[in-house]
Amino acid sequence: MFRPKLPDTPHVPSITTHIPQDHAPAPSAGRSVAPFVGVGAGAVAAVVVVGVVLTALLAAVAVSAVSVAIAAVVLRSLITGANRR
Repeated sequence: MFRPKLPDTPHVPSITTHIPQDHAPAPSAGRSVAPFVGVGAGAVAAVVVVGVVLTALLAAVAVSAVSVAIAAVVLRSLITGANRR
């Protein structure tokens, strides 16, 4: 009753391909891969720099929030202590 009814799928015959055992290396196009590696390294460096900057900003916000909270607790205790005297 609660099981979904799946549509019947037609039987697809399996396709077998012949894979030769002695592979010859692909001929080189004569181009160097160095420019592409340089672009990839630059992109990785940019991502790392952005990550470090965002982490530093998050840490700065967290430290500021903690210091404001501590200052609020100290001021609150000073005000309540002055009112009791």
